[in-house]
Amino acid sequence: QVQLVESGGGLVQPGESLGLSCAASGSIFSINVMGWYRQAPGKERELVARVTSGGSTKYADSVKGRFTISRDNAKNTVYLQMNSLKPEDTAVYYCGADIMPYPGATGLWEMDDYWGQGTQVTVSS
Repeated sequence: QVQLVESGGGLVQPGESLGLSCAASGSIFSINVMGWYRQAPGKERELVARVTSGGSTKYADSVKGRFTISRDNAKNTVYLQMNSLKPEDTAVYYCGADIMPYPGATGLWEMDDYWGQGTQVTVSS
């Protein structure tokens, strides 16, 4: 079984910083893309940032220059450093990853999408 466990999040004031981390564990052969997504009340889940195993990154326009995504391949962990936070950054943040686990009883190699449980980020004065 593969799990993604997020940590970080919380309540901060506008302009402050916050860091999130997400560690993948379990019977993992390889991880392709790891990313952060967020969902605000009444809105659809959206991409915040993602990073490939080779280090290529992509950011939502709304967070460019303020957020930085990074990953430690040896630890199967992805990070999101959020600076200059705004009230509109308030959302539940989810970690997602494309993971190839070792084959189970079926013997099949199958890459699949895995998600963390989500962590609340609230930016408010």
